[in-house]
Amino acid sequence: MENNKRKLTKWLYWFLFAVAVILVYKTLDNFSAIGNWIKNFLDVLMPFIVGLLIAYLLYIPCRKIESIYKKSKKLKFIKKRARGLSILTVYIIVLIILIIAINYLLPIVSSSIIDLVSNIQVYYNSLITNIDNLPDDSILKNEIVLDVIESIKNIDLKQFVNMDKLAEYAKGVINVAGKIFDFFVAIIVSVYLLLERKQILEFIKKLGKAIFKERTYNNFGKYFDRTNNIFFNFLAGQLLDGIVIAIITSIAMSIMGVKYAVLLGVMIGVFNLIPYFGAIIAVILAALITLLTGGFWQALVMVIVVTILQQIDANIINPKILGNSLKISPLLVIFAVSLGGAYFGFWGMFLSVPVIAVLKLLITDFIEYKNKEKSIEDAQKE
Repeated sequence: MENNKRKLTKWLYWFLFAVAVILVYKTLDNFSAIGNWIKNFLDVLMPFIVGLLIAYLLYIPCRKIESIYKKSKKLKFIKKRARGLSILTVYIIVLIILIIAINYLLPIVSSSIIDLVSNIQVYYNSLITNIDNLPDDSILKNEIVLDVIESIKNIDLKQFVNMDKLAEYAKGVINVAGKIFDFFVAIIVSVYLLLERKQILEFIKKLGKAIFKERTYNNFGKYFDRTNNIFFNFLAGQLLDGIVIAIITSIAMSIMGVKYAVLLGVMIGVFNLIPYFGAIIAVILAALITLLTGGFWQALVMVIVVTILQQIDANIINPKILGNSLKISPLLVIFAVSLGGAYFGFWGMFLSVPVIAVLKLLITDFIEYKNKEKSIEDAQKE
């Protein structure tokens, strides 16, 4: 009987192993089909993911406005409907900001992009002519620089600035009709998440208590709160900081007479969302465009002024906005941004810093816990 049981266990083991091999083979053999299925599934989920992100970003403003409405002692109507009214108030504020941006900012940025693309060949030819007309003893006429200039002259800008392709890209950007439904679904999802956040959190807590042991559940709750604080402070702080740096650099470059000042300011604000590397990339791109449109000295002054503004932002404005939520070294940030960018592009560069901050938190707590255990064991041995 014992022998038969062993044989059955052995055959069951080999059968499961064979099934696993077949499943792995079929998965690899139909990798493209599985990839398409996952992509389609993520496309379906995207409005819900976007809705969750919107609700996440608007949670703190909604909560603060709700607390103000609840303090209204005279108007019971407002007090009873504080949550719904707070959500309505926040969405009205966001809508007003979007309308202002679309009416005033978007036309300036779009016209600057069209003008820059249309005249880039003219700016390019003008730059090459100015370099050719420099005195022979100029620092820009040494052998290394001349080799670089010669290489630049041989570049065919048409292969980079293909108007037909740019027109196709523009049509793709303008043609948003297919995304309107997803956008409205995301808004509706975000509203319901904000309205029913208390019930959702209570359900998650009950589910956690039912699945996990008390100690595991308590640890999960503790780390969830800390992780949430890290992510929210980072996302909200970086977005606000990006807006601030976009405004001050746009104003500074407008005063200096830099062409496409608002476009360059917005670009610097967007790239500023990426820690460390973003500021460097933005300044280089802005310097190249200013070099083409305004010459060497204007580009140099612009780089100096923007670098000073970025240093003020990095040392004063950004720490005030973010606080001390991300206590990680610059080396770790550079590593996280490099790794995130290599595998997940822009969003990887943007979100890698809070992710690495959470991992550092978990590892640090684990080390402290283990060291505490060893200290207790050593004390007991003595």
